Amino acid sequence: MTRFRERLKELRIEKNVTQQELGNIISMSKMAISHWEKGHSEPSISQLISLATYFDVSVDYLVGKTDIV
Repeated sequence: MTRFRERLKELRIEKNVTQQELGNIISMSKMAISHWEKGHSEPSISQLISLATYFDVSVDYLVGKTDIV
């Protein structure tokens, strides 16, 4: 899910939120967000849905399956 980590970081920066803030919003730790952005781990389906909902994008977009938001 290389595209996921890139999209996550891009969306987070566009929304101007820190890893800590994003973690608080979706009830995860800053470390989890950092690991996702570095590709060291991947979120669960429910976490992907939370991220997609927060960023107002589709899960397919978030994981790089489509370029349509």
